[in-house]
Amino acid sequence: MAERLSEAAKGVYIIAATPFRDDGALDLDGVPRLVDFYLGHGVHGITILGMMGEANKLTAEETEAFAGRVLACVNRRVPVVVGVSAPALVNLVGLSKTVMTAGAAGVMVAPTLGLKGDDQLVTYMETVATALGPDIPIVYQDYPQSTGVALPIAVWHRLVAALPSLVMLKHEDCPALAKLSRIRADEKAPGRRRVSILVGNGGLYYPQELQRGADGAMTGFAFPEMLVGVYDRHRAGDAQAAEDLYDLYLPFVRYEQQPGYGLAVRKEVLRRRGAMASAKARYPAPILTGDDLAEIDRLLARLERRLRDADRARL
Repeated sequence: MAERLSEAAKGVYIIAATPFRDDGALDLDGVPRLVDFYLGHGVHGITILGMMGEANKLTAEETEAFAGRVLACVNRRVPVVVGVSAPALVNLVGLSKTVMTAGAAGVMVAPTLGLKGDDQLVTYMETVATALGPDIPIVYQDYPQSTGVALPIAVWHRLVAALPSLVMLKHEDCPALAKLSRIRADEKAPGRRRVSILVGNGGLYYPQELQRGADGAMTGFAFPEMLVGVYDRHRAGDAQAAEDLYDLYLPFVRYEQQPGYGLAVRKEVLRRRGAMASAKARYPAPILTGDDLAEIDRLLARLERRLRDADRARL
C-alpha cells in the first residue's frame, strides 16, 4: 500500500500536464517520458487531473486509464495526488476509491459550483469526507477564481476541526498572502491542528508564500527545477538565494500565466524540453501563433543566457 498523504507533507508537488497526440488522442505511451522528466528534476510529489491537467476534457474511461498509467510509472517513488472533483458525488467517490486502490497518496477536491454561504460549503465537504471514509486523505483546493466558492479563514478552521482526513490546503486564493499568514498564526492556538499548505497560481507569489508559512508548492510550471530549487534554498534558511533563483525565471512565470494561454505555452515548452511528444491541448484551447512561438523563442534564449551568467558569477 502506498504511503498516505499527511499533515506533514511538504515540498514541490508538480501539477502534471496530460499528454495528447497530435490528433488529440490521449497519449498513454508518453506517460513514462513525462513522469521521468518530473522526477528527474527532483519533484517531491506529482498531482494529476488538476484544472491545468485538462481533467474536464477526459472521458471517464480516459481518466481512469491515465491515472492508472501514472501511478504504475511512478511506482510509489513519490506520492501521487489525484484530482477527483466532480459535480456528482458518486463519480467523485468512485474515482477516489479506484485511484487509492491503485496506489495514490490522496485526492484533491474543489468545492462544487454553486455552493452558497459558509454552511453549504461545510456541509458539502463533510458529505464528501464521510462518503470517502476516514482512510482517504483529502486536499482542499481553494481556487475561488474558478469555482466561485470563497473559503473564509473561519470556515477553513471549522473544516480542519471537523474533518481529520483533511490534511492539506492547496492555497490558490489570489493573492491572499494575508490569509496564509493568518491561518498559520491561528494554528498556534491551543487545540488547533496544523495542516500542510502548498501553493498554486503558477508560482506567481511563491517566494513570498514560503516566507508566510507555506510548506511548498502544488502547481505547474514548465521548469520544475526552479520550483524545487527555490524550495530547497528556502528550507536551508537562505531566503535571499531562493528569491534570486526565482527572479531568473520570473519573466517566464509571468508569461506562462496569461489567462487562457498559459496551458498552451506550458505544453509547448514541455515539448521543447523533451517531456512530451506533442504540445496538443484539447479543445477548447488556444493555438499558438507564429508571434507566440517567436516570443517563446526569445524568452527561452533570454532565460538560458541569464542562467549562464548566474553560473559564471558563482565560479
